[in-house]
Amino acid sequence: MAGSSTDRVPAHPPTSPAVAHFFFDLASPAAYVAAERALQVLPGVEWVPVLARELPGAESFEAFRCAEERDIALAEMERAAAAHGLQALRWPDPFPFDSLFAMRVATYAKQIGRTVPFALAAFRQAFAGGRSLAEPDNVVIAAAACEMHPAAVLKAAELRGVRAALDAATARAVALGVRDVPAVWTGEHVFHGQAELERAAAAMVVA
Repeated sequence: MAGSSTDRVPAHPPTSPAVAHFFFDLASPAAYVAAERALQVLPGVEWVPVLARELPGAESFEAFRCAEERDIALAEMERAAAAHGLQALRWPDPFPFDSLFAMRVATYAKQIGRTVPFALAAFRQAFAGGRSLAEPDNVVIAAAACEMHPAAVLKAAELRGVRAALDAATARAVALGVRDVPAVWTGEHVFHGQAELERAAAAMVVA
């Protein structure tokens, strides 16, 4: 969703974690492209699910002035995926889709130590398989691929603690200066957009 940009944040943000963070929302094709690259470019970074729609600069694929403008934006994402050797993007129907349920499951996956495998499986369902993650069945399929039991997934998505954890992660992202996803916080800077992964990695090495 985000374009490329870098922002400086306070050196000591509230409850600053020690590990760099990769913020993502499963509804974002840019976050999908970034996620497929992050394991190689950003080893050791902590993946954090957040609700992009609550971020102050989140791009909306429903806000384009005309269909042509939207098609240009989607084509740009298709070129980015191809440039990094990913299979051709398949757009879910509908797109964009509501990712709330999927992001609650991603939060549960984080709580049980399966953030990365679940996120990759869900992203691939959406943007390699063309399946909307607004449909719980598609989310459950992704979770099952990570040995997450369907009944546990469906129950977890309704838990107050899971909902609160997702809200808290999103609020912390805003406090750190994250405007959209994908974004990487290195401890001192926020790097926005999948094109900024290498710069984020370089900043982590320097730090």
